[in-house]
Amino acid sequence: MDDALQRLLDAELEAERLVTQALEERERITREALEEARLAEERLEARLPDLRESFLEKARQRVEQSRAELALRYEERARELRAMAEEAREEAVAAAVELLLDAGADE
Repeated sequence: MDDALQRLLDAELEAERLVTQALEERERITREALEEARLAEERLEARLPDLRESFLEKARQRVEQSRAELALRYEERARELRAMAEEAREEAVAAAVELLLDAGADE
């Protein structure tokens, strides 16, 4: 019976040792995970200025491209309007000349 009790006691001590070891391992893994997360956050914080600058540069490029496209469309429309105005002026001059010639022929 003493042998059985001793084995049970030994088994209980071994179980406690394993539990303690597992708890220590869990604590170590938790600390490592927290440290890795902290380092990852620091790396991200360090990269933020570069990321922000990259984003701003891309935004500037898009703005410049949009501005250039708008300027091109504006210039095209201005040419069209000038051509239309010139055509209307020529038609007005022709109509005025025709009216003057018709008025001179009636006299």
